Formats: sequence, C-alpha cells, structure tokens
Amino acid sequence: MTDQMSLSPKAWSALLLLALIWGGSFLSIRVALDEIGPLTVVAHRTLWAMLVLWVVVWAMRLPVPHDPATWGAFLVMGLLNNAIPFGLMAWGQLYVETGLTSILNAATAVFGVIAAAVFFADERLSVRKVVGVGLGFLGVATAIGLDNMRDFDVRSLAQLAILAGTVSYALAGVWGRTTLADLSPHVAAAGMLTGSTIVTLPLALIFEGPMQFDLALATLAAIGYYAVVATAGAYLLYYYVLARAGSGNLLLVTLLIAPVAILLGALFRDETLNPNAYLGFVILAAGLIILDGRILRRRRKVAA
Repeated sequence: MTDQMSLSPKAWSALLLLALIWGGSFLSIRVALDEIGPLTVVAHRTLWAMLVLWVVVWAMRLPVPHDPATWGAFLVMGLLNNAIPFGLMAWGQLYVETGLTSILNAATAVFGVIAAAVFFADERLSVRKVVGVGLGFLGVATAIGLDNMRDFDVRSLAQLAILAGTVSYALAGVWGRTTLADLSPHVAAAGMLTGSTIVTLPLALIFEGPMQFDLALATLAAIGYYAVVATAGAYLLYYYVLARAGSGNLLLVTLLIAPVAILLGALFRDETLNPNAYLGFVILAAGLIILDGRILRRRRKVAA
C-alpha cells in the first residue's frame, strides 16, 4: 500500500461519520426486508442514489461521457459493485444477523488485496500481505464456524452469499481502476449506479412485482436512509475522506463499521451473536491491521 496520509481532527470526524453511516445501512436494509423482497430493496437503493448523484453532477457542471465504451464500463461496474453484492448481501440478511453480515463484509479488504495482486504488477503479495490475508481468512472461518459448513443449511448458504458479495466488491475495485480511473469520481459513481439500476429494476419487476409505496413508515424511512444517506451521501463523503485522509486510512472504516452494525443490531433487533463471531472479527481485524501496515512501520521507525 502507499504511504499513509496523516489524519486531521476533521478527517477523523469524517471517517467516523462514514463508519456510522455505513454501519447503519445494515440495520436499515434488514428493516426494509421485513416488508419488501431483496431485489426490490436493491432496486430502491440504486435508483434513488443514482438520481441524487446525477443532480450533484449537474450542480457541479461536471462533463458527462457519451462514448459507448465508457457506458459499457459503467454497466459492468454497476454489476460488480452494486447489483451483485447488494443483491447477495440483502438476500443473505434474511437469514444472517445484521452484525455478522457486517463482520463478513469486512472481508472485502482481504479479497481486494488478492484481486489486486492477481491483476496488477504493482500490487504483488508481500510477506506482510500474505500474513494479513491468512489471518483474514482465519477470522472469516472462525466467524462463520466450521460446524455451520459441515451442517450445511440455508443459513450457511446465506453466509457464503455474503462472502461472494465481498469478492464482487474486490473485482469491482480492479475494474474501476482499469476502466474508470480517468473520470471524476462523482460521474463514475453516478454512471455506475445507472448501470446497476438498468439491471436491478427489471429483475425486481420480474421476480417481485412493481415497486409499492404504500409501505410502513419504518420501511420508507429505511429505504430513504440506505438509498439516499448510506449510498449517495456516503459516496460523496467517501471521496471527501479519500482526498483528505488517503486510501490507506480508509481501511480504518472497515474496522469501524462492524462494531456499529453489531451494536445497532443488538439495540433494535435484539440480535445476539455467537462468541465465535466476535472472536472471528478480532482475528479478521488483526489481519486488516497487518494489511494496513502502519503499526509495523511505526515499530521499525522506533527501532531505528
């Protein structure tokens, strides 16, 4: 990874806010799933976030690409970064606790390191990264529990679906770096959500019927939160933090999201997790810290 930028108090505040927002998205999605299907949950998420971001692009007067190749790249990015992972994780949350979903979601960083090593010559696996990835896999296995894999059921399948979503996120990072790196991040995010909406809306219509809006107030609030705040707003905040804290520091968000989601799940859904889930998160967090590398660098500086 590249050298870390220092975190100012303002950057720390933005980082914590981003973690709170994304941590809350798991709860809001689970609330919406009480009344609407997972494909409709995802369609709401991509549609309204897309509209908000295109308004932002228009207000900022950013140039919008018109060539078919770029829009094809948006479509693929929308599949990899939105439609596939959002759909898999929403379905998985029907059978998996909010907190455990967020723990498994943290594996995105682990698969991201592997995908980068496979596709980019400048991201090869070092000894440190191999150790971090190994601990990450051990943490995931511990959180899931090997007994669950032996006694395979729909819950086991749901956990694997969530992990498959993190693999899709990792591949999206590779695709975005390869095809969308030259675009404004705001345009890239809006285009990506357009691509995913083109896919999710018809799928939701075919398999779950037309969108209904005579929903419970809690469902409407949940949709508004995860679509407008935790998707469109979070993307904007993400790029703000990226510019001020650097990509390395954004790994801290992965560590902060899970405790937020676990706490919210316990408070509002009365969820209790198996002790293995907490142990798995600790091991996974250790792997992410090693992948981050800053602690090792500081120890070397002190030793020198």
